[in-house]
Amino acid sequence: MKIDRINYNNRKRQFELCVGTQSFVFPYAKLDVQPTSGNRIAQVFIDKELANEAFTYRLQSGEEGTVHIDHVLEYNRDPKFMADLLLYKLTIEAQKRLKSSGLSNREIIRRLGTSASQYYRLLDQTYYGKSIHQMLCLLGLLNCQVDVVLKDKRPKSRRKVLVSV
Repeated sequence: MKIDRINYNNRKRQFELCVGTQSFVFPYAKLDVQPTSGNRIAQVFIDKELANEAFTYRLQSGEEGTVHIDHVLEYNRDPKFMADLLLYKLTIEAQKRLKSSGLSNREIIRRLGTSASQYYRLLDQTYYGKSIHQMLCLLGLLNCQVDVVLKDKRPKSRRKVLVSV
């Protein structure tokens, strides 16, 4: 994802980003180099060296910091980003369990009923075209139980639903 526009708002103490048709905010409180009332943000720009996927800000003192779009998406809990993050975590876990399983790649491919190329795409953490269903099947073959916990966002609600696969 490329950042199209970036603005800063010292009064609200946040950055305002435009990414495609979506707008996101990112508070100063989440920055590594934080501005203060005596050291405000003087400049912000989209960082071309990071392929327009990050922005850099400069304080009046000359200190700089950089924020990648992934941090902004995670803070805003963007649904597509969060789904990709879940796939990434499941893939990393499958890679770890594969090493300790003792099963050969051929045996896993046979038991999944898939092709070798599809199997290797399942193990590629940068490929997001796979489904969670495929990952759950692979993890099941690797003797891994996956529990999904659904929590209500409202803080007063105590209801949780546990789904075990």
